[in-house]
Amino acid sequence: MKKNIGNHVPSLVLLTILVGFPQISETIFSPTLPAVASAFVVSMSDVQLVMSIYFVAFALGVFFFGRLSDWIGRRKAMLCGLFFYFVGSVLCLLAKEMDVLLVARFVQAFGASVGSVITQTILRESFSGVQRHQRFAQISAALAFTPAIGPLIGGFTDYYVGFKWVFVLLIFMSIFVFCYAFFRLPETVQLSLTIQPIRPIITRMWRNSRLWYYGVLIGGINGLLFSYYTEAPFIFTQLFELTSMSYGLQGILVACATIAGAYLSKYLVSKVVPEKIILLGIAITLLGAVLSASVVLLPTTIQMSAMLISIFVLLFGMGTALPNCLSLALVDFQDVLGSASALFSLGYYLVVSLVIYGMSIWHNGTLLAMPLYFISISLVLFIVSLQVWRKI
Repeated sequence: MKKNIGNHVPSLVLLTILVGFPQISETIFSPTLPAVASAFVVSMSDVQLVMSIYFVAFALGVFFFGRLSDWIGRRKAMLCGLFFYFVGSVLCLLAKEMDVLLVARFVQAFGASVGSVITQTILRESFSGVQRHQRFAQISAALAFTPAIGPLIGGFTDYYVGFKWVFVLLIFMSIFVFCYAFFRLPETVQLSLTIQPIRPIITRMWRNSRLWYYGVLIGGINGLLFSYYTEAPFIFTQLFELTSMSYGLQGILVACATIAGAYLSKYLVSKVVPEKIILLGIAITLLGAVLSASVVLLPTTIQMSAMLISIFVLLFGMGTALPNCLSLALVDFQDVLGSASALFSLGYYLVVSLVIYGMSIWHNGTLLAMPLYFISISLVLFIVSLQVWRKI
């Protein structure tokens, strides 16, 4: 069906931008949630749907564009998705009611998904073995800046000029990314007129137990990350009474934790099998979740500092585990990588949206809600990672 063209691999900078801009689009909105709730006269639980619907659309988009990339190529599918992203960003700016904003975010996320699924496909089909693990770790380390950039920009923008200007920034970003991809993204596969039917691929994937494990792990880790962005604005701006700008600065903490985890993963991958690194990372994640729950037992004067430390530990563990999960997930499907990536991404992004939706339901206005939820999810991930390790 397709053949790699090794000398047409895009630069690491371009791939990082393409896989990173969807995260910026999600996290830049996080500091504005209280302001959006006030402007649209809805509850905090209701406004959190803006975050969870993003990943429902994202899940559908990764399947659509992953499959489309097998038909028209990686480059054309990427540009098509980026156009959808631009349209969605414009609709977000024009929205005056919550229902319209939800639809706009759906369109925006549907287009943004192209950056995730096609970039990961290019990486998986261009590299193999330890080199593939290292490339995923390098991009994960670079991507750690996007959770820092998103809340930082969103917080400062909301504080000084209002949340609507966040959508203006996203429009300009969509134009920049489209133009960069248009001029610098080569086609990385040769296409034939015969596209493999989807049903046999689904059957193969359905019967692959390892794929299910990695789907739960990747979906759960990302679900925890973006559940944090869903609940953290409430914790830090309402319970700890920070401004949206001050909250946005805490994105630096997220970046440092994820970078440290990714570099630990990159260091260990040549010394330890990836499955053990995954188990280590999930164990650290569980420890961070437990530490965050213990914050309520501390004096109020140090609760915020203790919460930040526990979140650092949590995110450090996630940053250690995730690159290896992404690298190993589809090793059995190299012959149908485009469609397999699409189906796999559809599945794990549905898990992400489910975890985020669970956080919105779990929200009860207390400091303990997020830690308890994170402990429950982390326990599930730890059990799954044990199964992965035992199957080595």
